[in-house]
This record gives sequence, C-alpha cells and structure tokens, in this order.
Amino acid sequence: MTNNALNAAVLAAALAASNHASARALAPPIPTALVEDVKSASVDIEFMDYVGTGQVIKLAPGDVLVLSYLRSCEHETITGGIVRIGSNKSDVEGGKITRAKVPCNGGNMKLSSAQANTSGASSFRVQDAALELTLYALPPVFEIPKLRTGDSRTLVIERTNHPSERIAIEIDESLANGGFYDLGKADSKTDTRLRPGASYTATLANRTLMFRVAAKVMTGKVMTGKAPVVSRLLRFPPG
Repeated sequence: MTNNALNAAVLAAALAASNHASARALAPPIPTALVEDVKSASVDIEFMDYVGTGQVIKLAPGDVLVLSYLRSCEHETITGGIVRIGSNKSDVEGGKITRAKVPCNGGNMKLSSAQANTSGASSFRVQDAALELTLYALPPVFEIPKLRTGDSRTLVIERTNHPSERIAIEIDESLANGGFYDLGKADSKTDTRLRPGASYTATLANRTLMFRVAAKVMTGKVMTGKAPVVSRLLRFPPG
C-alpha cells in the first residue's frame, strides 16, 4: 500500500470514529423537566418542550426560563446564565435561580429502557396503567400520544360510579401526531368541570388512565397562569 493510500485509509478510519463518537454525543437526553415558560430570543426551546439530563442551555442576561422537574416536582425560575439540566434539579452558573416544590405525580412516571433511547414526549409512560394519578390543579392538561390512522380522537372523561357525569371532547386533527391538550381551552359549550376529591377515568382510542382530583385542588391560580402545568398534567400510556 502506498503512503497516500495508507494516509487516506487512516483518515477515513479517524473520520468514522469521530462520526461515531459525535453520534453518541448527540444522542437525545432522557427528558426530565418540562418547559413551563421561556422568554428568550436565542435559545432553541419552546413552551411545553421537554429538556433532559445533561442538556446545557445558555441564557442571555435577562432571559427567563421556567422549568418543572417531573420526578422531584421542583419548579424553577431561572434568569440568565448557563443552565445544566439534572435528573432532579438544574445547576446554574452566572445566573439566578429560585426554586419551589409543587405538587405533582413525581415518581409515578418512568422510562422503559427502549423509550430512554428515544426523544420527546413519547418517551414517558405511566408506571402502571391501573395507577390512579392525582390532579393537583384545574383545568387538566392531557399529553396526547401519537394516534394511529383510524384511532378515535374523542377524549372521554367519566366520573367513577357516576357515568352520567361524562365529558366528551373531539381532539383536533393537529394533535394526531401527539401534543398537549388544555381542557381549559375546550369549547365553552362543553361542561368541563371536575369535582374536588372525585375519581375519573379518561379514555382516548385504546388508551385509558385513571386519576383523581385532589380535595384541595388549585383553581383560582390557574386562571392567572400561576399554577404550574406539571401540577395539572396527565399523560396517557402508549397504545
């Protein structure tokens, strides 16, 4: 083999190794927190995005990022600085952070090993399909999974042992690939009131989840936008 051929082979091997390392480095992080608000012209994240362990977000001075951690229920307001997303809280360098514990379902969500290798909202599943989650604030926000062709888009909520208390809402086609649906934005003609202390079953296509409304549920704060979304977030298990 000539020197030129040998050098080319070495370079190709080095590039392959580099690309392999880069691919591993760019593997999507495990989502651990939800973006509840963001005020920035430079960061590439939006309201209701998930961010994950190991992710670094660089905020300009005056930028504001509000996060809620799904396991620890830490609610953070971060102003400026370099933000490193952890598994239970953020580390912030050169900025300001305020934290508060908020009620949420915490450890009732987990990842399967296969889902941990994927990105986005679909990475989450409820720990047990029969697990009754708790809604700590109203109105609820449902995380809608990707629907298959032919799946019903009717979200049905029924109160346990009170089938007459039933809510049926047609999910917009725009959410067929998944997303978030805020019951507070439902048609005003639909009675979407849920009772504090009551238990409910929600169904969508072949997916079911059970939840109860906390006896001391937050309502008024939601109307002013102060109740964290994570306190009123419900996720359907994958179908």
